[in-house]
Amino acid sequence: MKLSQLKQKISDGALSAYAHLYHDIERQSARMTEALDHFAALYGEDRDVALFSVPGRSEITGNHTDHNLGCVLAGAIDRDIIAVASRNEDGMIRFQSEGYPENKIDLSLVDSPENFRPFTSTALVAGMARGFALADYSIGGFDAYSTTEVLKGSGISSSAAFEVMVGNILNHFYNDGAVDNAEIAKIAQYSENVFFGKPCGLMDQMACAVGGFVFIDFADPKNPVVEPIDFSLTGAGYSLCIINTGGNHANLNEDYASVPGEMKAVAALLGGEVLRPYTETDILAHAKEIRESLGDRALLRALHFVRENARVLRAASALREGDVDTFLAMESASGNSSFKYLQNIYTVKNVKEQGLSLALCLAEKWLDELSGGACRVHGGGFAGTIQVFIRREHAAEFVAKMDAVFGEGASMCLSIRPLGAVKLF
Repeated sequence: MKLSQLKQKISDGALSAYAHLYHDIERQSARMTEALDHFAALYGEDRDVALFSVPGRSEITGNHTDHNLGCVLAGAIDRDIIAVASRNEDGMIRFQSEGYPENKIDLSLVDSPENFRPFTSTALVAGMARGFALADYSIGGFDAYSTTEVLKGSGISSSAAFEVMVGNILNHFYNDGAVDNAEIAKIAQYSENVFFGKPCGLMDQMACAVGGFVFIDFADPKNPVVEPIDFSLTGAGYSLCIINTGGNHANLNEDYASVPGEMKAVAALLGGEVLRPYTETDILAHAKEIRESLGDRALLRALHFVRENARVLRAASALREGDVDTFLAMESASGNSSFKYLQNIYTVKNVKEQGLSLALCLAEKWLDELSGGACRVHGGGFAGTIQVFIRREHAAEFVAKMDAVFGEGASMCLSIRPLGAVKLF
């Protein structure tokens, strides 16, 4: 479709067909039209273009379970990255993200990650192209302009959404949309691990790509079990709020690494590589030895893992059955365990900064005063964001109270988006 035709289509109200993805059709139509104008200015107006969307994600429950091959429950959210893209014939990918330098990737060079500087978005794009090629999918050049509501540092996985977007475009331009979104997620993990240089798990990419609520079992990491769950959080009367406490993420690498490190150290003491094969009985049978050789915190974190894994199973089952009360109880228990046993709410290097602790304290108070719900740490922890499930009719009042403490715009009220990576129109 010509760019001018797509602009007219949006102007005529075509986005209303996507009311299940976008709540404010007028604002989103303006956003997409602006993106089309930016693309035209960069790459030319007389182009056949397509419009793509990939959501951010929220970890629903399963705090620090994936790296020890546990289970997680995640969800796509109604904040997305959109991209206007057009095929080209020169073997180049040019990807301009709003506010950032243009990425330029020569597809003849993607056979080796050494051709790209690690920890850059260019490396991520190159890694996606290489991953598609290794999986025997077709690749080719395109020009793209993107803008995003999945903001960096907001805890809703901007990098995973970006990776999946590149795969989404390659899928529809060069593979007729035949590549399954779960496969795109696996390629995105490959890109981040091998080209970008970050040993991430698969949860973020899978949630962004697949959409809705999704249960993932990583027992076989090369072939994880991925099960979408048909449940409407909005239909159940709840909103998902993410509160950014504004904490400092600097110098936290050691804290983050200590969690999987201590869990795997306990597994090694038990004779394995990860905790997934072991039960609480197995761990407690060696409690004295673990305490003496690895310390109390390692034992607590191992116990968190086995209990959290069981909670994920119960939470997923509750969603399948529409049992909101049990689901919320599992969310609260997850938050309690993360604080007391996993201990990823604040860094011991700076105990005066406890934004997550404060946010959880206030959330519990105001949930009790309003209508109940649940709260827990969101993501890796130590700084950043918490997650709150609250009745929709009280969400605005709750947001106002939290923003009064953590700053205007600190709270995002979200819903679970039913679709993952898509080509619009």
